[in-house]
Amino acid sequence: MENKKAVVLISGGLDSPTVLAYALKNNYIVEPVSFDYNQRHKKELLSSKKICDYYHLKLKIINMDLRQIGGSALTDNINVPERELNGIKDEIPVTYVPARNTIFLSIASAYAEIVGAGNIFIGANAIDYSGYPDCRPEYFNAMEKAINLGTELGLKNRININVPLQYLTKSEIIKLGRKLGVPYKYTWSCYNGREKACGKCDSCLLRLKGFMDADDFDEIEYENYPDFYDEYLRRNHKL
Repeated sequence: MENKKAVVLISGGLDSPTVLAYALKNNYIVEPVSFDYNQRHKKELLSSKKICDYYHLKLKIINMDLRQIGGSALTDNINVPERELNGIKDEIPVTYVPARNTIFLSIASAYAEIVGAGNIFIGANAIDYSGYPDCRPEYFNAMEKAINLGTELGLKNRININVPLQYLTKSEIIKLGRKLGVPYKYTWSCYNGREKACGKCDSCLLRLKGFMDADDFDEIEYENYPDFYDEYLRRNHKL
């Protein structure tokens, strides 16, 4: 019999709530997990909680302190970069958190063993992403193999790493989420954990471009809009 229990990693951005809704739509019994790793943008944890409350799910938050390692603008005293949209994929940015998905998936596999979940869902994307090496398909294939070699549940049965958004653009993800009824108004993508999203970091730019390409409107508040999104709003009489 197919194991329909799933640990779903949720970070509060656009992608992971869409994956959560996708798993629920496909009748998985969901165990949502977030990570408080002392990140700069800790506001994403509030968004994760709102998303889980919306779906009447109890969120499990795993605590760790990746500032002990540092090396990232999200976990160290390094400024979050502001780049042009077309320069985002040129190199691995300083917002890359060393081995973050490896750490998260390892802990998720441990939790999957405890709750008897044969599936892990993660909202990573190999197309509209910031150049992170741990968002690529070959990485997830290797991690799935390692997890099944290194866990009791993997040896006796199997743990699948599901990456349903892997080959979708950000606009396609948003369109899918709208069909699934994802409440994007509760989400948070900005790398700066201020009251409003900055509208300048890589994550904000990719998010807003996704809404623009989907012919949609982002409901959260921004300190500033980039020129391309500002023009999009004016063109569509939304300003």
